[in-house]
Order: sequence, then C-alpha cells, then structure tokens
Amino acid sequence: MAILEVKNVKKVYTTRFGSVKVQALSDVNFSVEEGEYVAIMGESGSGKTTLLNILASLDKATSGQVLLRGQNVSGIRQKELCAFRREHLGFVFQEFNLLDSLSLKDNIFLPMVLSGKSYDEMERRLLPLARRLSIDSVLEKYPYEVSGGQKQRAAACRALITNPDIVLADEPTGALDSRASGKLLRLFEEVNAEGQTILMVTHSIQAASYAGRVLFIKDGCVYHQIYRGNQSNDDMYRMISDALTVLQTEVRIDAERQDRRKEGELV
Repeated sequence: MAILEVKNVKKVYTTRFGSVKVQALSDVNFSVEEGEYVAIMGESGSGKTTLLNILASLDKATSGQVLLRGQNVSGIRQKELCAFRREHLGFVFQEFNLLDSLSLKDNIFLPMVLSGKSYDEMERRLLPLARRLSIDSVLEKYPYEVSGGQKQRAAACRALITNPDIVLADEPTGALDSRASGKLLRLFEEVNAEGQTILMVTHSIQAASYAGRVLFIKDGCVYHQIYRGNQSNDDMYRMISDALTVLQTEVRIDAERQDRRKEGELV
C-alpha cells in the first residue's frame, strides 16, 4: 500500500514583480510504499530539494497533489501544519538543526513536548532508542559539546522517537566523516528493516546504495529509477554510479545544445 503519492507536482517560482518565472519541478509522479527506503538523486538545481520541501509541507506545489496516507498535504490549513508534521513526519537535516540552548535530551524531547506527551512516556521511548544509537552517555550534553556524528544520531533519534509515518532525510551524511556516515546509514538500514519508511535526498552514491530504490531527478521530473531487488550494497553502488554517469553526460549534452542555440540566435 502506498503511504506517499506524488501526482503531477509542478513548482514555479516567480520573482517579486512577476517578471521572471523559474520552473523548479515540471511534472513529478511517483509513490512510496509503506516500509520502503527510497533515495532521490540528481544534479544541483535538478529540483530534488524543492521536492523534499513540498513533501515536508515546508513549501507548496504550484499544481498537483501530495497525498500522505490519502490526505492531501496541500489542503491542510496553515495553523494545522505544525501539528501535522509532528504527528506524521520525522526530519533529519544535513546541519542537524539542534538548538544549542538545549541538551541533546531536551532537543530529542522537543516534538513530543509540543505534542503534549507525558514525561514518563518520553523517557520510556527515549532510553532504548538512545542506547541503540550509542548516545545514551551524552544525553545531558549540549550540541556544541559533542561530535558531528553524535549530533546527527541525536537528530535521527528526534526523528524516530515520534514513530512517524515517514522519515524525510535531506543530505543526512553531508556534514559527517566516513565513519559517522557509515553508522548513520547502518541505523537507517536497521530501522527500515523493522518497517520504518524512509525517503532520503542525497548526493552521496554511498548513502543511496543503502536504499531499496533510487529515483533520479532531471529538469524537474523523475528521469529514471533503480530497484535493488536482490543486489548487494556494492552492486547498488555500481548501478547508481553508472546511472549518474549517463545522467551527467545527458545534462552536459543538453547544456551544449542550449549554448549552440543561443550562439545561433546571436548570429
């Protein structure tokens, strides 16, 4: 059953006075099944971050629909959006988005505090998850007192502790070294195996190789996709690398054609 459906999503940004329009997404269609682990890749400027912002209800599509468990996200009233995100979505960002004025523990508790959960319930959910993420010994520390890997694991704990319908991850390994990246990716792999749905935007072939399916965005639409099947992570890495090589070649050819077209117009 599809937990997330994206139907004919288009996004056009218009300058303040409406003189210039930039199309970030042209016609995006895909769905994510419950329990899937999907990665989205593409060149810079391809529209993948815009797409993630729309899925996260941080931005609105110009047209089209985003359905989460059948509910049209764009139809949710502004004053209800924060509660909707807390109840249904978990976020993991590249820059962690932890508040330096709060301990790691209080950062993790924040979405549940806003949802009115009791302290006993928060503690009950936190302890096993913190142990699993190897951050139980640093929960009382502040973000500026711990490593980047520990910050990102705390951010992942904050995303998972609410038992979200789907975790949205934006370049989650972008600010981490290879060792910390590996720990985080193995965690995602483990929680996905237990049924957690994950959608990740990434530039990293290594990160994407952990996913069960990879979507490639080009010129604002889904250009290609790869399914894992029975492939290993190493096999997925090679398949993704080959697909990106083709994609980058086509992007370069398209750019050269546009340059020649402009030169012809000038002549």
